[in-house]
Amino acid sequence: MSAEELKSDRDDVSEPEQSAALPQDRSLMILDDDKPFLGRLTRAMEARGFVVTPCETVAEGLAALESHSPAFAIIDMRLNDGNGLDVISKLKASRPDARGIILTGYGNIATAVTAVKLGAFDYLAKPADADEIYHALMATQLDKPDAQENPMSADRVRWEHIQRVFESCDRNVSETARRLNMHRRTLQRILAKRAPR
Repeated sequence: MSAEELKSDRDDVSEPEQSAALPQDRSLMILDDDKPFLGRLTRAMEARGFVVTPCETVAEGLAALESHSPAFAIIDMRLNDGNGLDVISKLKASRPDARGIILTGYGNIATAVTAVKLGAFDYLAKPADADEIYHALMATQLDKPDAQENPMSADRVRWEHIQRVFESCDRNVSETARRLNMHRRTLQRILAKRAPR
């Protein structure tokens, strides 16, 4: 393969369309209490040109915001010491042009609406890969589908209901299975799967 072909291949890589409101600096705070995920995502975003401040707790995230408000943020919703929504609202108060993405393994419509009302630019279900997260950070409002165009599938509604019951049972599989009137092993298989789209 010639050097010209390599260059044209690199030019073909799709970059998300950027809006005029996209912050110019590439400072990024990543807040997640899952250390391996935090490390992988930090390296992936640094490779994409971001200057990353990794944080593992809400307290660390709030302290980082006191010293410098980043242009971008990737924030896990449920953390050991609190809720990521507190950090997203503080970020938007200190830097209104910041783009914050909320990540969660326990997504439902109510929390997504709350996150967006508090200033999150987007809301992604875990597990999300670095490319998905990057495209969500860099996307324009026009790139996001309207709610009417992208209704939740029946499988997704079922999965979210199971997750809500599971959380209300303090993550007890046996109790959740009893409440949902399903076999414990069936429930375990469903919980082990990724959320349907």
